Amino acid sequence: FRAGLSFLIMLVVLGLGRRGWLRIDWRDLPFFALFGLVGVAIFYIIYAYAINLAGMAVAAVLLYTAPAWVVVLSWRLFAERVDGRKIVALLLTLTGCFLIVGAYDLAHVRLNLAGIVLSLASGLTYGLYIIFNKYALRKYSPWTVLVYAIGIGSVLLLFTQSPATLVSALSSPAQIGWLLAMAIVPTLGGNLLFVSGLRHLPAGVASIVATLEPVMAALLAFLVLGERLQPPQLLGGAMVIGAVLLIYRLR
Repeated sequence: FRAGLSFLIMLVVLGLGRRGWLRIDWRDLPFFALFGLVGVAIFYIIYAYAINLAGMAVAAVLLYTAPAWVVVLSWRLFAERVDGRKIVALLLTLTGCFLIVGAYDLAHVRLNLAGIVLSLASGLTYGLYIIFNKYALRKYSPWTVLVYAIGIGSVLLLFTQSPATLVSALSSPAQIGWLLAMAIVPTLGGNLLFVSGLRHLPAGVASIVATLEPVMAALLAFLVLGERLQPPQLLGGAMVIGAVLLIYRLR
């Protein structure tokens, strides 16, 4: 729902202020259809199933294999350089995310083949989301890229929801308010900031920097919700920050 709402918000904003950004070359429609299908719709679906089957800890850790996929794909597609520091940064981010989400606590780990496969697939599709963005940014603005990718993806996701689910999601002002907040801040705002940054960074570097997300989530949980962070989680956060500082020197 948040993807669909963010798409509608983008349509309104662009329709009122930047109509030119709604125009694309019709020959690029198949690309954006693939982008919306794989990078948005399939990613959302398989990540939800991965969490259900493998648990949040395993699904989150394997989701953050995405930078590894991006580094390999961007090396092949965009001729981005891969050196020792980038590999070390990848290992630091993966280990750091493992610690941040508490995957070291076996009580939070559910290992099964289907869950692991889907979690790895969510990492791949998240990586492809970044690759698709990087490719599209060669020709279009971040707003144009996102309005088509999220728009097509949200329409496809709509077919996976029943009418009863749609009615339930919009059943109260409080729920609508939360959905709007989710659509505006993390979905639209977060994606716009990331894709805007991606214009100026190699895809591999941007994907590693994006692993700061669980670090910020843990920090906000501590500051806002009063959740206590365990020493391994603090170590994991330090490892991710260290990886970002290391990769910053590769810009």
